[in-house]
Amino acid sequence: MKVLNQKSGDRWAMWHGDTTETVRGIPDRSVDYSIFSPPFASLYTYSNSERDMGNSRSTAEFWEHYNFLAPELHRVLAPGRLASVHCMNLPKSKERDGVIGLYDFRGDVIRSMESAGFVYHSEVVIWKDPVTAMQRTKAIGLLYKQLRKDSALSRQGVADYLVTFRKRDANEVPITKVAPPTGTTYSHARNVPANEFPVSRWQQYASPVWMDINPSDTLQRESARAEDDERHICPLQIEVIQRGIELWSNPGEVVFSPFAGIGSEGYVALKQDRKFIGCELKESYWLQACQNLAMAESEARPMDLFTDSPERAA
Repeated sequence: MKVLNQKSGDRWAMWHGDTTETVRGIPDRSVDYSIFSPPFASLYTYSNSERDMGNSRSTAEFWEHYNFLAPELHRVLAPGRLASVHCMNLPKSKERDGVIGLYDFRGDVIRSMESAGFVYHSEVVIWKDPVTAMQRTKAIGLLYKQLRKDSALSRQGVADYLVTFRKRDANEVPITKVAPPTGTTYSHARNVPANEFPVSRWQQYASPVWMDINPSDTLQRESARAEDDERHICPLQIEVIQRGIELWSNPGEVVFSPFAGIGSEGYVALKQDRKFIGCELKESYWLQACQNLAMAESEARPMDLFTDSPERAA
Protein backbone atom coordinates (compact mmCIF):
# COMPACT_ATOMS: atom_id res chain seq x y z
CA MET A 1 0.00 0.00 0.00
CA LYS A 2 1.44 3.36 -1.02
CA VAL A 3 0.91 6.07 1.61
CA LEU A 4 2.85 9.29 1.20
CA ASN A 5 2.45 10.63 4.73
CA GLN A 6 0.23 10.72 7.78
CA LYS A 7 -0.51 13.20 10.54
CA SER A 8 -2.74 12.68 13.54
CA GLY A 9 -4.03 14.09 16.80
CA ASP A 10 -5.74 12.48 19.75
CA ARG A 11 -9.06 12.25 17.91
CA TRP A 12 -8.12 12.37 14.22
CA ALA A 13 -5.82 10.94 11.58
CA MET A 14 -5.24 12.21 8.03
CA TRP A 15 -3.52 10.15 5.34
CA HIS A 16 -1.87 11.79 2.34
CA GLY A 17 -2.29 9.33 -0.51
CA ASP A 18 -4.62 7.58 -2.92
CA THR A 19 -7.85 6.81 -1.07
CA THR A 20 -8.38 3.51 -2.93
CA GLU A 21 -5.05 2.33 -1.47
CA THR A 22 -5.06 3.94 1.97
CA VAL A 23 -8.57 2.71 2.79
CA ARG A 24 -7.26 -0.84 2.68
CA GLY A 25 -5.37 -0.15 5.90
CA ILE A 26 -8.55 0.74 7.83
CA PRO A 27 -9.81 -2.17 9.98
CA ASP A 28 -13.06 -3.97 9.11
CA ARG A 29 -16.23 -2.56 10.70
CA SER A 30 -14.30 0.25 12.40
CA VAL A 31 -16.12 3.25 10.85
CA ASP A 32 -19.44 4.36 12.33
CA TYR A 33 -20.43 6.89 9.65
CA SER A 34 -18.98 8.19 6.40
CA ILE A 35 -19.83 11.45 4.67
CA PHE A 36 -17.98 12.88 1.68
CA SER A 37 -18.15 14.67 -1.64
CA PRO A 38 -16.35 12.67 -4.33
CA PRO A 39 -14.78 14.24 -7.43
CA PHE A 40 -17.64 14.80 -9.88
CA ALA A 41 -16.15 12.66 -12.67
CA SER A 42 -14.16 15.07 -14.87
CA LEU A 43 -16.05 18.27 -13.92
CA TYR A 44 -13.09 19.57 -11.89
CA THR A 45 -9.40 18.65 -12.10
CA TYR A 46 -7.76 18.89 -8.69
CA SER A 47 -4.29 17.66 -9.68
CA ASN A 48 -2.33 16.14 -12.57
CA SER A 49 -1.86 12.84 -10.71
CA GLU A 50 -3.06 9.72 -12.51
CA ARG A 51 -4.35 8.59 -9.10
CA ASP A 52 -6.73 11.55 -8.91
CA MET A 53 -10.28 10.41 -9.74
CA GLY A 54 -11.06 13.96 -10.81
CA ASN A 55 -8.30 13.67 -13.42
CA SER A 56 -10.03 10.84 -15.29
CA ARG A 57 -9.93 10.98 -19.09
CA SER A 58 -13.51 9.73 -19.35
CA THR A 59 -16.57 8.94 -17.28
CA ALA A 60 -15.86 5.22 -17.70
CA GLU A 61 -12.36 5.69 -16.28
CA PHE A 62 -13.76 7.59 -13.29
CA TRP A 63 -16.14 4.76 -12.44
CA GLU A 64 -13.37 2.21 -12.86
CA HIS A 65 -11.56 4.06 -10.05
CA TYR A 66 -14.64 4.61 -7.88
CA ASN A 67 -15.74 0.98 -8.14
CA PHE A 68 -12.54 -0.02 -6.35
CA LEU A 69 -13.45 2.29 -3.47
CA ALA A 70 -17.12 1.40 -2.93
CA PRO A 71 -16.50 -2.19 -1.71
CA GLU A 72 -13.81 -0.92 0.66
CA LEU A 73 -16.26 1.61 2.09
CA HIS A 74 -18.67 -1.24 2.64
CA ARG A 75 -15.99 -3.32 4.37
CA VAL A 76 -14.84 -0.65 6.85
CA LEU A 77 -18.36 0.47 7.79
CA ALA A 78 -19.97 -1.16 10.81
CA PRO A 79 -23.10 -3.29 10.18
CA GLY A 80 -26.29 -1.29 9.90
CA ARG A 81 -24.42 2.01 9.61
CA LEU A 82 -24.53 4.61 6.87
CA ALA A 83 -22.48 6.43 4.25
CA SER A 84 -23.66 9.75 2.77
CA VAL A 85 -22.46 10.92 -0.65
CA HIS A 86 -22.78 14.57 -1.63
CA CYS A 87 -23.19 14.84 -5.41
CA MET A 88 -24.96 16.56 -8.30
CA ASN A 89 -25.97 15.75 -11.86
CA LEU A 90 -23.52 17.16 -14.38
CA PRO A 91 -24.22 19.47 -17.31
CA LYS A 92 -23.25 18.18 -20.74
CA SER A 93 -21.80 20.57 -23.33
CA LYS A 94 -21.83 20.52 -27.10
CA GLU A 95 -18.03 20.81 -27.24
CA ARG A 96 -17.24 18.00 -24.76
CA ASP A 97 -20.22 15.65 -25.09
CA GLY A 98 -21.69 16.47 -28.49
CA VAL A 99 -25.03 17.42 -26.95
CA ILE A 100 -26.48 19.91 -24.46
CA GLY A 101 -28.13 18.10 -21.57
CA LEU A 102 -27.49 16.48 -18.20
CA TYR A 103 -25.50 13.42 -17.11
CA ASP A 104 -27.12 11.36 -14.33
CA PHE A 105 -24.06 11.29 -12.05
CA ARG A 106 -26.24 10.81 -8.96
CA GLY A 107 -27.80 7.70 -10.53
CA ASP A 108 -24.39 6.18 -11.24
CA VAL A 109 -23.36 6.84 -7.62
CA ILE A 110 -26.42 4.89 -6.49
CA ARG A 111 -25.73 2.02 -8.88
CA SER A 112 -22.07 1.78 -7.83
CA MET A 113 -22.88 1.74 -4.11
CA GLU A 114 -25.66 -0.82 -4.55
CA SER A 115 -23.27 -3.05 -6.53
CA ALA A 116 -20.89 -2.91 -3.54
CA GLY A 117 -23.64 -4.26 -1.25
CA PHE A 118 -25.16 -1.07 0.14
CA VAL A 119 -28.89 -0.41 0.49
CA TYR A 120 -30.09 2.84 -1.11
CA HIS A 121 -31.43 4.32 2.12
CA SER A 122 -32.35 8.00 1.76
CA GLU A 123 -31.69 11.21 -0.10
CA VAL A 124 -32.29 14.93 0.26
CA VAL A 125 -32.28 17.58 -2.45
CA ILE A 126 -30.22 20.66 -1.56
CA TRP A 127 -31.58 23.79 -3.24
CA LYS A 128 -29.17 25.98 -5.20
CA ASP A 129 -29.88 29.44 -6.58
CA PRO A 130 -30.21 29.19 -10.41
CA VAL A 131 -29.31 32.88 -10.77
CA THR A 132 -25.98 32.32 -9.04
CA ALA A 133 -25.37 29.24 -11.20
CA MET A 134 -26.19 31.22 -14.36
CA GLN A 135 -23.79 34.01 -13.40
CA ARG A 136 -21.02 31.53 -12.61
CA THR A 137 -21.39 29.05 -15.48
CA LYS A 138 -23.18 31.05 -18.22
CA ALA A 139 -25.03 27.79 -19.01
CA ILE A 140 -27.23 28.37 -22.06
CA GLY A 141 -30.18 26.62 -20.42
CA LEU A 142 -30.26 29.19 -17.59
CA LEU A 143 -29.88 32.35 -19.68
CA TYR A 144 -32.91 34.61 -19.94
CA LYS A 145 -31.98 35.52 -23.50
CA GLN A 146 -32.23 31.83 -24.44
CA LEU A 147 -35.75 31.72 -22.97
CA ARG A 148 -36.71 34.56 -25.31
CA LYS A 149 -34.89 33.03 -28.27
CA ASP A 150 -36.03 29.39 -27.96
CA SER A 151 -37.07 27.92 -24.62
CA ALA A 152 -36.66 24.36 -25.94
CA LEU A 153 -33.11 24.58 -24.55
CA SER A 154 -34.12 26.26 -21.27
CA ARG A 155 -33.92 24.16 -18.12
CA GLN A 156 -34.04 24.34 -14.33
CA GLY A 157 -30.91 24.80 -12.25
CA VAL A 158 -28.97 21.73 -11.06
CA ALA A 159 -29.51 20.82 -7.41
CA ASP A 160 -27.09 19.13 -5.03
CA TYR A 161 -28.00 15.83 -3.34
CA LEU A 162 -27.00 14.10 -0.14
CA VAL A 163 -27.59 10.44 -0.99
CA THR A 164 -27.29 8.03 1.93
CA PHE A 165 -26.61 4.29 1.85
CA ARG A 166 -26.92 1.70 4.62
CA LYS A 167 -24.84 -1.39 5.20
CA ARG A 168 -27.02 -4.47 5.65
CA ASP A 169 -27.50 -6.34 8.96
CA ALA A 170 -28.67 -4.93 12.26
CA ASN A 171 -27.08 -1.86 13.78
CA GLU A 172 -25.27 -3.12 16.88
CA VAL A 173 -25.02 0.25 18.68
CA PRO A 174 -28.28 2.27 18.54
CA ILE A 175 -27.96 5.91 17.52
CA THR A 176 -30.17 7.51 20.15
CA LYS A 177 -31.59 11.01 20.47
CA VAL A 178 -32.84 12.82 23.58
CA ALA A 179 -35.87 15.12 23.59
CA PRO A 180 -35.30 18.49 25.31
CA PRO A 181 -37.07 19.26 28.60
CA THR A 182 -40.76 20.08 28.21
CA GLY A 183 -41.36 23.72 27.35
CA THR A 184 -37.77 24.38 26.18
CA THR A 185 -37.45 26.54 23.07
CA TYR A 186 -34.41 27.61 21.07
CA SER A 187 -34.01 30.51 18.65
CA HIS A 188 -31.99 28.47 16.13
CA ALA A 189 -31.20 24.80 15.56
CA ARG A 190 -27.50 25.42 16.19
CA ASN A 191 -28.31 26.70 19.70
CA VAL A 192 -29.68 23.29 20.74
CA PRO A 193 -27.28 21.30 22.97
CA ALA A 194 -25.63 18.38 21.19
CA ASN A 195 -27.36 15.81 23.41
CA GLU A 196 -30.85 17.12 22.62
CA PHE A 197 -32.88 16.57 19.44
CA PRO A 198 -36.22 18.42 19.49
CA VAL A 199 -39.12 17.57 17.20
CA SER A 200 -38.63 20.83 15.31
CA ARG A 201 -35.10 19.83 14.36
CA TRP A 202 -36.26 16.40 13.17
CA GLN A 203 -38.99 18.00 11.05
CA GLN A 204 -36.36 20.24 9.47
CA TYR A 205 -33.92 17.41 8.79
CA ALA A 206 -36.63 14.99 7.60
CA SER A 207 -37.68 17.31 4.78
CA PRO A 208 -36.86 15.81 1.35
CA VAL A 209 -35.68 19.25 0.20
CA TRP A 210 -33.35 21.46 2.24
CA MET A 211 -34.08 25.03 1.19
CA ASP A 212 -32.05 26.65 3.97
CA ILE A 213 -28.44 25.61 3.19
CA ASN A 214 -26.19 28.65 2.80
CA PRO A 215 -23.77 27.87 -0.07
CA SER A 216 -21.13 30.10 1.57
CA ASP A 217 -21.29 28.24 4.90
CA THR A 218 -18.04 26.37 4.30
CA LEU A 219 -14.85 25.67 6.19
CA GLN A 220 -13.00 28.15 3.96
CA ARG A 221 -15.10 30.92 5.47
CA GLU A 222 -15.28 29.40 8.96
CA SER A 223 -11.51 29.08 9.33
CA ALA A 224 -10.85 32.58 7.94
CA ARG A 225 -8.10 31.42 5.62
CA ALA A 226 -5.75 33.93 4.07
CA GLU A 227 -6.24 35.01 0.47
CA ASP A 228 -2.99 33.41 -0.63
CA ASP A 229 -4.01 29.99 0.72
CA GLU A 230 -5.04 27.54 -1.99
CA ARG A 231 -8.81 27.28 -2.12
CA HIS A 232 -10.77 24.04 -2.32
CA ILE A 233 -12.90 24.25 -5.48
CA CYS A 234 -16.18 22.98 -4.02
CA PRO A 235 -16.06 22.43 -0.23
CA LEU A 236 -19.11 20.78 1.31
CA GLN A 237 -21.25 23.12 3.42
CA ILE A 238 -20.81 22.83 7.19
CA GLU A 239 -24.56 22.64 7.81
CA VAL A 240 -24.94 19.63 5.49
CA ILE A 241 -22.11 17.78 7.23
CA GLN A 242 -23.49 18.69 10.64
CA ARG A 243 -26.94 17.33 9.86
CA GLY A 244 -25.57 14.04 8.53
CA ILE A 245 -23.31 13.52 11.54
CA GLU A 246 -26.06 14.44 14.01
CA LEU A 247 -28.57 12.08 12.41
CA TRP A 248 -26.40 9.05 11.81
CA SER A 249 -23.71 8.84 14.49
CA ASN A 250 -23.27 9.01 18.25
CA PRO A 251 -20.81 11.22 20.12
CA GLY A 252 -17.43 9.49 20.41
CA GLU A 253 -17.83 7.49 17.20
CA VAL A 254 -15.59 7.43 14.11
CA VAL A 255 -16.47 9.48 11.02
CA PHE A 256 -14.58 8.78 7.77
CA SER A 257 -14.09 10.80 4.58
CA PRO A 258 -12.18 9.20 1.69
CA PHE A 259 -12.01 12.59 -0.06
CA ALA A 260 -11.24 14.87 2.86
CA GLY A 261 -10.12 17.94 0.90
CA ILE A 262 -9.32 20.72 3.39
CA GLY A 263 -10.89 18.70 6.22
CA SER A 264 -14.47 19.98 6.28
CA GLU A 265 -16.05 16.69 7.39
CA GLY A 266 -13.38 16.16 10.04
CA TYR A 267 -13.62 19.72 11.33
CA VAL A 268 -17.36 19.33 11.91
CA ALA A 269 -16.96 15.81 13.35
CA LEU A 270 -14.46 17.00 15.95
CA LYS A 271 -16.61 20.00 16.83
CA GLN A 272 -19.49 17.57 17.41
CA ASP A 273 -17.48 15.36 19.77
CA ARG A 274 -16.81 12.62 17.21
CA LYS A 275 -13.51 11.24 15.94
CA PHE A 276 -12.32 11.45 12.37
CA ILE A 277 -10.15 9.65 9.85
CA GLY A 278 -9.63 10.91 6.31
CA CYS A 279 -7.64 10.57 3.09
CA GLU A 280 -6.54 13.29 0.69
CA LEU A 281 -4.34 12.97 -2.39
CA LYS A 282 -3.51 16.63 -3.04
CA GLU A 283 -0.71 17.72 -0.72
CA SER A 284 -1.78 21.35 -0.31
CA TYR A 285 -5.30 20.27 0.68
CA TRP A 286 -3.93 17.61 3.03
CA LEU A 287 -1.68 20.10 4.80
CA GLN A 288 -4.55 22.57 5.18
CA ALA A 289 -6.81 19.77 6.46
CA CYS A 290 -4.28 18.86 9.13
CA GLN A 291 -4.17 22.48 10.28
CA ASN A 292 -7.96 22.70 10.36
CA LEU A 293 -8.32 19.44 12.29
CA ALA A 294 -5.69 20.46 14.83
CA MET A 295 -7.54 23.76 15.30
CA ALA A 296 -10.88 21.98 15.85
CA GLU A 297 -9.35 19.51 18.29
CA SER A 298 -7.62 22.17 20.35
CA GLU A 299 -10.93 23.06 22.00
CA ALA A 300 -12.04 19.48 22.71
CA ARG A 301 -11.16 16.75 25.18
CA PRO A 302 -8.69 14.03 24.07
CA MET A 303 -9.87 10.57 23.00
CA ASP A 304 -8.16 7.44 21.78
CA LEU A 305 -8.94 7.12 18.07
CA PHE A 306 -10.32 3.58 17.85
CA THR A 307 -10.86 2.47 21.47
CA ASP A 308 -12.90 5.27 23.06
CA SER A 309 -16.06 4.73 20.97
CA PRO A 310 -19.19 3.11 22.39
CA GLU A 311 -18.70 -0.63 22.62
CA ARG A 312 -19.41 -2.56 19.43
CA ALA A 313 -19.75 -6.32 19.14
CA ALA A 314 -16.80 -8.02 17.46
